[in-house]
Amino acid sequence: MTAPTTTQGRTTPTTPTTGTTADLETRLALADAAMTVRLADAALAYDVNSAHIPTDPVDLADVLTTPITPDAPPAPDPYTTPVAALLHRAYLRISRDGWCTRTMRDEQGAVCLFGALHTEAAGNTALEAGALDVLTETIRRQFGEVESVPAFNDAFGTGRTPLRMLEQAAILADARGI
Repeated sequence: MTAPTTTQGRTTPTTPTTGTTADLETRLALADAAMTVRLADAALAYDVNSAHIPTDPVDLADVLTTPITPDAPPAPDPYTTPVAALLHRAYLRISRDGWCTRTMRDEQGAVCLFGALHTEAAGNTALEAGALDVLTETIRRQFGEVESVPAFNDAFGTGRTPLRMLEQAAILADARGI
């Protein structure tokens, strides 16, 4: 290996110039050392170049705000068919109360896909079954064979995909007029 070069008062490792080839670990260590030096130089240059710029501390109360009308009336239901409306209400419930997994309702009030449909159906088992059928079909169209809606719900770490499936199922049910 050759001696390191000096640039602007800093020592930078160099690669060997003799006929020897360095193994992967040596090359990675050299690249790491070179990048560390470059990053340190860039950080120093940033500090020097921005030292003259006056900055005021940010007050988070000015940044974090609440909606202007927190008690605004809910938007009208966009679906006129019963199954589509139920799926949409389940979507709104999860959006409002939160999403959970492995239980229909957790201690904080969050609900799973099935729990939201069950709660919003309010005992109408035929309506709930119709919504579950459309939701299952929507899920299978995109993800293939799934055991059940609760199993699908429990397969995710966040509620983003289950919520998207509720939204798509409501659109499908509305298109079918059910």
